[in-house]
Amino acid sequence: MWSSFFRKKSIDKIISDQLEIESLEGNSMDRNLGVRDLTFMGVAAIIGASIFSAIGQASANGGPAVSMLFVFTAMACMFTAFCYARFAATVPISGSAYTYAYTSLGEIVAWILGWNLLLEYAISNVAVAISWSKYFVDLLEGLGIHVPEFMTMDYLSAKRAFTETNSALASGQKFEALSVNLREGYTAYLSAPTIFGWHFVANIPALLITVAITYLVYIGIKESKNTNNILVVLKLLVIMIVVGVGAFYVQVENWTPFAPNGISGVLKSVAAVCFAYIGFDSISTTAEECKNPQRDIPKAMMYALIICTVLYVLVTLVLTGIVPSGNLAGIEDPLAFMFMQVGLPGVAGIVAASAVIALTSALLVYQLGQPRIWMTMSRDGLLPKAFSRIHPKYRTPSFSTIMTGVLVGVPALFANLEEVINLSSIGTLFAFVLVCGGVLVLDLDPENQKKSKFKIPYINSSYYVGLSLILALVLIVNSGVNLGEWLQGLYSGEAKADHVIMAGFFLIWAVMAFFSVTKKLSLIPVLGLLVNLYLMTQMGATNWERFMYWCLAGVLIYFGYSYRKSKLNFKLKA
Repeated sequence: MWSSFFRKKSIDKIISDQLEIESLEGNSMDRNLGVRDLTFMGVAAIIGASIFSAIGQASANGGPAVSMLFVFTAMACMFTAFCYARFAATVPISGSAYTYAYTSLGEIVAWILGWNLLLEYAISNVAVAISWSKYFVDLLEGLGIHVPEFMTMDYLSAKRAFTETNSALASGQKFEALSVNLREGYTAYLSAPTIFGWHFVANIPALLITVAITYLVYIGIKESKNTNNILVVLKLLVIMIVVGVGAFYVQVENWTPFAPNGISGVLKSVAAVCFAYIGFDSISTTAEECKNPQRDIPKAMMYALIICTVLYVLVTLVLTGIVPSGNLAGIEDPLAFMFMQVGLPGVAGIVAASAVIALTSALLVYQLGQPRIWMTMSRDGLLPKAFSRIHPKYRTPSFSTIMTGVLVGVPALFANLEEVINLSSIGTLFAFVLVCGGVLVLDLDPENQKKSKFKIPYINSSYYVGLSLILALVLIVNSGVNLGEWLQGLYSGEAKADHVIMAGFFLIWAVMAFFSVTKKLSLIPVLGLLVNLYLMTQMGATNWERFMYWCLAGVLIYFGYSYRKSKLNFKLKA
C-alpha cells in the first residue's frame, strides 16, 4: 500500500503513451515553436510584474544590493534550469516538473508538485493581472479617462486603507498628507456600492484582461506565439530606453551604502525577487508544441535566464542610482516614478504604457502553461478526463484553458497583490527543489543517463557539500550568534517557527553531504536543491504555514480522487 503511493512511470512508458495519444485523430497539438519563440516566452514570463512594480519595494528594503540578490537567485535558477533541461531532453512532454517528478520521485510527489504548479501559474497570474490593472488604469487617467476607484482594487486593500485613514484622521492628520495608496483605498471603500451591507470593491480591469488573454490562448498556439513575440520585442526596446536614458541621470553616491539595511534588508526582498524568476520553466510546458523540444528547450531556458538577469541588474542599479532607495517604499510604479523625479514626464509616460504591454505578455505565457500541465495530469488519470480534451479546431486543451481563466479571473477581482506574490514564490521554489532532487534520483540509474540528449556537466560533489556545511557553521558562530541561545529558540520564543525551518534546512544539508560522499552525486543538482531550499527558508513562518495548508489540501484531493483514478492504479489491479 505504501509503495503504491510512490509508483512511477518509466521514461519509455511516458514516451510510448505520448506517441499513442498523438496517433489518435484530434489529440495531437500543433508543433511550430522554435528556439526564438521559446526564448521569447521565457523573457515574457520573467520580465513582468517584478520589473515594473515589485522592484521598487525590493530596492527600498535592500538598497542597490538587491541587484546582487537578483544574481544570486538567477544562479539558483540556472542550477535548476540545468535540471529542467536534463528532464526536458529526456521526457519531451508538456507536463513540465510534474512529469519529471512522476518518472523519478513517484506519483504522490508528482501530484503534490502538480498541485503546487497551480500556485506558480494560476495564482502568479493573479498577481500579474492585478499589476496590469494598476498600470492600465493609470494610463487611462493620463488620457483623461477616470475609472472609479472601487472598480480598480481589491476589497482587502480598500478596507485596510479605510481603517488606517480613519485612525490617521482621528489623530489630527490631514487627508492630503496621507499616501496615495491610502487615499485611493479610502475613496474606493467609501464610494463603493453596498450589497447587503457589503462594500462592492473589485478589480474589474484585472478580470477583463484575464478573459481576453484566455480567449487568445484558447484559439491557438500560433496566434499566442505571434502576439507574444511582438509584445516581447516592444518590452525589450522600452527596457533598453529605461537603462540607456536613465544611465545619464545616475548619481553614484546613491549607491552608498550598498546595503543600507544590511543583509536582513536584502533578504527581506527574497519573495519579490524569486517572483521575478518564476515562470522560466513555463518553456517546458510547451514541449508538445515544439519543433525539436529535446534540443530547443534547454537552449531557450539558458538564453532567457541570462538575458533577464542582465536586464534586472541594470534596471536595479539605474533605479537606485537615480532615486535613493529609501524613497522607493510603497511606490507601485517605480520606473515611471524614477523619470518623474528627474523631470522627464514623457519618458515616464512611455514606461507606463509599456508596462501594460510587458504585463500582457507575462499574462499570456502563464495562461499557456497551466492548462498544459493539467492536460498531462488528466492523461494520467489524476484529474477528470475533461482536462485533457483537445479542441478539434484550435488544437489546444480547451476545458483546461477555460478553467485556468476562471481560477485567475475570479481571484484577481478580490486578491491582495503582496499576499499572492509571497504564496506563489514559496510554491515555485518547492517545485524547483523537487526537480533538482528528481534529477539526482534519476541519475542513480545509469540507463537513464544514456537516454538523455542533454548532459549536465558532472562535478563530483563528494567533499564540496560537506566542507561548505562546516564552513557555513563556522562563519555563523564567528558572526556572534550564540549557538546555545539559537538552539533554545527551537523550543520557545517568537521566532520558534523560523528556527525550526532553518534547523530543517541544515539537517537536509547534512543529509545531502552524506549522500554526496556515498553516492558521488552531481554537484549542480545538489547546489540547485540547497540554494532553492535556502531561499524557501527566507519566506517567513506565515508563508510556510499557508504553504503547508495548501499542500495538505492537495493531499486530501489526491486520496479522495486521484489515487483511485490513476491509470497506474488500474494497472496494479489488473
